[in-house]
Amino acid sequence: MSDLAALIKSRRSIRQYQSRPVDRAAIEQILELAHWSPSAHNRQPWRFVVVESKETQEHLAQAMGSRLRRDLTADGVGEAVIEKDVSRSYARITGAVVLICLCMTMADMDTYPDSRRSLNEYLMAVQSTAMAGQNLLLGAHAAGLGACWMCAPLFCPDVVREALNLPEDWQPQALITLGYPAEERERDRKRVEELTLWR
Repeated sequence: MSDLAALIKSRRSIRQYQSRPVDRAAIEQILELAHWSPSAHNRQPWRFVVVESKETQEHLAQAMGSRLRRDLTADGVGEAVIEKDVSRSYARITGAVVLICLCMTMADMDTYPDSRRSLNEYLMAVQSTAMAGQNLLLGAHAAGLGACWMCAPLFCPDVVREALNLPEDWQPQALITLGYPAEERERDRKRVEELTLWR
């Protein structure tokens, strides 16, 4: 198996981290790898917010937790379930040494007068940013770090933008927790034959 195949197949989503700090140079190298992802029109719509401050992590976790609690309450979810979900979210966001908020911007993407092409352009930016996120995850794994992709910002982008004081055009897409792993995980995959059509 090639080194790349081994790297891809051995990567796991890590949710438990050591308290050991992550060197700034290592984070910069990982971001550099993410930045070399392919993108629509080569516009590179990804943006990164590195959150090292524990105070900022806690502020973000509390703000997101408040929105989650409000949304679940409106859904009629029981209080015990709500508290469990909010506590789990808080623990994941604050349990990593580093958070990276992966954002995208439409600032350099093409514009169209119709909704069909505008939506497609938006999706192209989303796809491009997701590819940068994949490179980031693989770069972290190659550096001996654990990471986990959290989609929660999609449910409260305004909360994340305010908590992190983001530029208006930066649209939060994911939180990626980062640190030295304090757990080992194994995951299965469906057989690729189940998911493939040949024509």
